[in-house]
Amino acid sequence: MIRDRLAGTAPREAAPASAPRPPWRERWFRYLMVVPAVTVILFVGLFPLVYTLLVSFQRIDLVEEDTRFHGLVNYARLLADERFREALGHTFLIMGIALPVELILGLLLALLLLERLPGKPIFIALLVLPVVISPIVAGSAWRLLFDNRFGPVNQILSWMVGEPLTILWTVHPRYVYPAILVAEIWQWTPFMFLLLLAGLSAVDRALVEAAQLDGAGYVTIVLRVLLPSIRPILAVALLIRALDLFRLFDVVWALTRGGPGTMTETVSIYAYILGFQQFETSYTAALAVVIVLLLSLLVMLALRRVEIAR
Repeated sequence: MIRDRLAGTAPREAAPASAPRPPWRERWFRYLMVVPAVTVILFVGLFPLVYTLLVSFQRIDLVEEDTRFHGLVNYARLLADERFREALGHTFLIMGIALPVELILGLLLALLLLERLPGKPIFIALLVLPVVISPIVAGSAWRLLFDNRFGPVNQILSWMVGEPLTILWTVHPRYVYPAILVAEIWQWTPFMFLLLLAGLSAVDRALVEAAQLDGAGYVTIVLRVLLPSIRPILAVALLIRALDLFRLFDVVWALTRGGPGTMTETVSIYAYILGFQQFETSYTAALAVVIVLLLSLLVMLALRRVEIAR
């Protein structure tokens, strides 16, 4: 120290000691604390999938229980199943109509309630009520509303046209899809509304004010400023609703049971009938594996589009 001062140089500071590595007992203790959670996740998520995959290669139904390996017999049967292809078409038809309508209506409601309005919290609470209701209860309620004798829908339409109307909403092939779409859109549009309202509320107001100063109109601000700012939220909302619509079961089952005939039978309803009414266990397992693969492909394509958009 004296020699450093005589030399006119500042004393060197001691290098900070590196943090000692935790002993092996502490490291193993951390791993042991994580093991129960990982085990539960694997048991709940991975075991059913692996078991379903194994059963899909067997031949188990109501008559026999043959657990030997039978190859891709069930998958080959599934590829030739016309009813399965029709169920896929019905599912994609409902998805292709309900998803954009819910998005547009949810966006319009979010833009309407984005500004400060008197009684805004009350309106939002009322709009969210359909989401809180169980889908099977909502479907049953709409079945009562569409009843051809006592339902208020036919009565209101009769008052509007000035003559009695008897529309079989849940039976007639022409009206059964509009009934399903009305019930589905009514219940899940508020979900889109909440997500989009949260995203729009987080957009920087300085961007909107700058666009207004540049002379941009309201439509231009929405299309060029607001929507690009909430693109990730839009992608997540569309992905969640697309997955929900692909496995649609409750509303359709409560309204039509997949009828008339199999006209409104979705993939989930077809799987339910195969597994729990006809007890074709192995064939239902193959169908479940195909559904999981299709959903995984849908998720990967959606996430890839989000990455490309970024």
